[in-house]
Amino acid sequence: MHTVRFYQTPAGRPVIQEWLRSFDRPDRAILGFDLKRVQLGFPMGLPLCRSLGGGLWEVRSSLSGNREVRMIFFHDPEHQALVVVHGFIKKSQKTPKAEIEIAYRRMKERSL
Repeated sequence: MHTVRFYQTPAGRPVIQEWLRSFDRPDRAILGFDLKRVQLGFPMGLPLCRSLGGGLWEVRSSLSGNREVRMIFFHDPEHQALVVVHGFIKKSQKTPKAEIEIAYRRMKERSL
């Protein structure tokens, strides 16, 4: 089984955990459950998980109010970890390029 780690800024700020705490308890439960399913079954595919290319994957969660949330992560085989580097509420059909770029930059930062 993989461990799940969350990106922190170079200054140590846990931005992903802060973002997750911004959701109410029922939404956090859904996000946590979906992330746990990926943790236990990675690699896996749709409908819960999808490769974005370049080493990035997304966890696809549906919340109340027709909200779609995406958590972007990469697999760190050396540490048997899934590292969540970005998350956002999806507002369009396609995953915005800017969101993928943030995740990719953070993944590269972690690889230095």
